[in-house]
Amino acid sequence: HWQAGRPSSVIPLIACRSNFPFLMNKILAGAAGLMVTLPSAVLCQQPVTRAEAVASALYRGGRLAVAIADTSAARAALLSARALQNPSFSASYSKSTPQLHFNVDLPIELPGLRNARIASANASARAADYLFTYEKAAAALDADTTYTRALAASAHARLSRQNALVADTLLQMAIARRDAGDASDLEVELARVNAGQMQNLATVDSVDLTSTLIDLQTAMGVISTEALISPADTLALPKTSSGDSTAGTPLQIAAGLQSVTAAERNVQAQHRSVFGSPSLMAGIETREPGGTGNQILPTFGFTIPIPLLDRNKGGIAQANAELRRARAQLSVTQLEYSAALTRMRRQRATALARATRDRILLESANRVASMSVIAYREGEFPLSNVLEAQRAARDVLRQYVDDIADAWNADAALRVLTLTSAK
Repeated sequence: HWQAGRPSSVIPLIACRSNFPFLMNKILAGAAGLMVTLPSAVLCQQPVTRAEAVASALYRGGRLAVAIADTSAARAALLSARALQNPSFSASYSKSTPQLHFNVDLPIELPGLRNARIASANASARAADYLFTYEKAAAALDADTTYTRALAASAHARLSRQNALVADTLLQMAIARRDAGDASDLEVELARVNAGQMQNLATVDSVDLTSTLIDLQTAMGVISTEALISPADTLALPKTSSGDSTAGTPLQIAAGLQSVTAAERNVQAQHRSVFGSPSLMAGIETREPGGTGNQILPTFGFTIPIPLLDRNKGGIAQANAELRRARAQLSVTQLEYSAALTRMRRQRATALARATRDRILLESANRVASMSVIAYREGEFPLSNVLEAQRAARDVLRQYVDDIADAWNADAALRVLTLTSAK
């Protein structure tokens, strides 16, 4: 059965009911041999909870840093869009009188052009904000799912070590029965092969656990070639998610809609910039030798750009292309979101149903495995049937662990997918 996320094997039952005291020494020797296959860093690993792993990923992870940079760039673009053009000052000299000329030009942007540019930048900033919120949740999701994988890998490694001990126990039982004349050499060799396979599986699961822990450290922003942490939480069935609701616009789609709005406003701005920005001019002229002397003569005027050689066709074409791309990207995002939401809901429901069924099967499989060992010890059950019963219990337990991990990961993915701009 499963208690507090830890598998309860049949080993205690076997050890308590066995009439071979010397087998305990063999079990301890086998345990010592198994510990050799584990990384040396296991003994000094720091326990880490799921909440701590997620917090570290948000604080030190690189994915969120990229999202922060994109948001800062969007905010900077908004400041640029709101900025007013600086006036210009010119001073010139001419041989003809008046000889000195001083002018100040003040560009005046048309209201329609400025408003369209600011609206485009505002929409881009909102899209960046939505994407930042989504990337923050996605970074937490990476750490959360990797932590779940680490819990599953830890459970697999623990199960493999226990199975190896059980296999060694069966080997010693087979040897004792053969020496007593109740078993054949074939049973001994069969038990020996099974024990070797369980040892190899324990080694493989130990390596997989170390690899998964390093992946978790990477998600947390901890750079190391050794496993320095270990999961401290337990792996149990997740509760029904309360965030499985799509009230509001999902963040990915909301960001896509804002990107389309930004592209549309940019098209308007490009069309309105065909005539450019007019400017007002004011200045003075002075120094007229032989005439009125150094009398200051004011000058006024205005400048209107004439779209004679360039009607901003390039800018308009580029803006239209960006609009088409934003609309196409929004369509793809909507399709992918719908597929991902449906898939995650189905995966969570399936994983929860399988885990519930596995838990019932596991109790029966464990009873069959323990009873088969007792029957084999008493000579009422062949070794092949014992191995088959243990294999069935082992497969059910591994499948139970995997189904719980799938349920956790699907539930976490659903929480991210159902985040909306209204939350």
